[in-house]
Amino acid sequence: MDILNALVAFLNFVFIPAASYGAQLALGALGVTLIYGILRFSNFAHGDTMAFGTAIVIILTWGLQGLGVNLGPLPTALLALPLGIALTALLVLGTDRVVYRFYRVNKSAPIIMVMASVGVMFVMNGLTRLLIGVDDQIFTDGARFVIDVRSFRDWSGLDEGLALRTTQVLTLVVAVLVVWALFRFLNRTKSGKAMRAYSDNEDLALLSGIEPERVVRITWIIAAALMVIAGTLYGLDKSFGPFNYFQMLLPIFASAIVGGLGNPVGAIAGGFLVAFSEVAVTYPWRKIVGYLAPDWQPDGLLQLLSTEYKFAVSFMILIAVLLFRPTGLFRGKSV
Repeated sequence: MDILNALVAFLNFVFIPAASYGAQLALGALGVTLIYGILRFSNFAHGDTMAFGTAIVIILTWGLQGLGVNLGPLPTALLALPLGIALTALLVLGTDRVVYRFYRVNKSAPIIMVMASVGVMFVMNGLTRLLIGVDDQIFTDGARFVIDVRSFRDWSGLDEGLALRTTQVLTLVVAVLVVWALFRFLNRTKSGKAMRAYSDNEDLALLSGIEPERVVRITWIIAAALMVIAGTLYGLDKSFGPFNYFQMLLPIFASAIVGGLGNPVGAIAGGFLVAFSEVAVTYPWRKIVGYLAPDWQPDGLLQLLSTEYKFAVSFMILIAVLLFRPTGLFRGKSV
């Protein structure tokens, strides 16, 4: 029974939260890696664009809730998500037209594009705070749990209870569907093949008749969709705060670089690797060890780092990969 209790505690506090967080990082890293693979620069405005898109979804959700519209056990935010993606896509397309297109046409160095994205980042952050304020927002509704602790204990007879939140299940299901749709688009459609060709060899793609501006527009639209979906899922699972998404920029970039910047498969693998590393390093393992070794009573919590330093884990992983395998686990620079 102690082994089963340890397993349930591991699932409850490590595996399920890390899997949910990993799916959110993977979706965010996919947006970063697509922009890098097609547009050849690292978009530092990614996190704040996620925040802006999520803020739009929240406001639309509040409107639907005020009208009495809901999805029953599922969050109402799912109804607001398509319009939030559309509005965010218009914003990023406008930003590309006003800011990035000039540097792209003039063949500016990637570092110039990066610095331009830093400027866009501050503008996006200001727009988000102006739109929804600076306080944390809770906008989830519907059923809170798929499995709650009391029901699980009554069913299993174990001391340790398992809690599986609706938002965690939703995150994993939506992430699987989005990744499936993205890879199908990239591999099966004419536009997706054009994006891959443009990423592999820009000059050859132009000679083949591929319209570069069309590829750029499609890339921004897909990236906007990934940003808003990832941001909304993160906000539903935890809470929304404009500065939370700026802080997520480090683990998202770490996920993309660890997997191989420009490689979608690597972005997904990197997202889960970073998430599981963060949770495993910051979780106090004393409870699980207590079930497995009841005669041993450690003095401390068996926690390598406190939760305040979880982003340091992303940083350490990022540094290690850049030192020993700069191209990432999967070789990057291609879509």
